[in-house]
Amino acid sequence: MNQYTQLLYYIKRLAESDDFINTVSKGDFTKLDLKKASIFPLLHINITGAGFPSDGTINFNVQIGAFDIRDKNKEIKTDNFWENDNEVDNHNETLSVINRIWLIMLKDFEKNNITASETPSLEIVTEDYSNLIDGWIITFDVTMPNIEINLCETI
Repeated sequence: MNQYTQLLYYIKRLAESDDFINTVSKGDFTKLDLKKASIFPLLHINITGAGFPSDGTINFNVQIGAFDIRDKNKEIKTDNFWENDNEVDNHNETLSVINRIWLIMLKDFEKNNITASETPSLEIVTEDYSNLIDGWIITFDVTMPNIEINLCETI
């Protein structure tokens, strides 16, 4: 049974192929980007749990976040609506990354008998974590075939 590893590698490959992403990491979001070597924009993968909904499937709870660093503009702000930073740009670009990866995954999942949540949830992140980063986190479930274990062979 290596579906967990396959899912991580698959999402990592998608992130690495995206022109916008420079670094891919995994793990708990509270430990996001504690490494000095990370180059933003960053995509972070977190698999928060799993289950066996039926004999032949395994379900994973997945979170993928895309983030970029907030840059402050030193110019004097004259417009009270727009701040002196790149927050809106960060949210636009990181949401585009999440959308691209989500759409590719849906197509690939359908070809490989994998099901994903029909309506994933999206959470906006604004100046959060250790580097004052902005972005989005998508949360969804994935149900994959569990064909590597034969009950007759395990007894």
